Amino acid sequence: MDVLADALNKIKLYESLGKYECIVDSTKLVKSVLEAMKANGYIKGYEEFREGKFAKVRITMAKKINYLGVIKPRYAVGLDEYQKYESRYIPSKDFGILIVSTPQGIMTNREARSRKTGGRLIAYVY
Repeated sequence: MDVLADALNKIKLYESLGKYECIVDSTKLVKSVLEAMKANGYIKGYEEFREGKFAKVRITMAKKINYLGVIKPRYAVGLDEYQKYESRYIPSKDFGILIVSTPQGIMTNREARSRKTGGRLIAYVY
């Protein structure tokens, strides 16, 4: 069971249906990916709450997502390999983002390139 894949699929479904809110399970990874999406304007915001003994996240949609998905397997990417994966997962230059797990935390491909660090690919959004 992949909680991140379930969350991104639910966001994609609710975005295509025109909904304004979406509720997904909460983990550190999901919240980090949502923070990267919020920083780039793909969602308006999110808030964590508890439903019984389970933590959930309520996401407010910004109606700017065309497509998003999780990358499996999580490829290791070096500083000089970002261009290869950008052309594979993003339709055109400066149109979307790759979300990367680096030693300095979860960030976008642009941030990782500017900090001169590699990592593992997690997801893509455009």
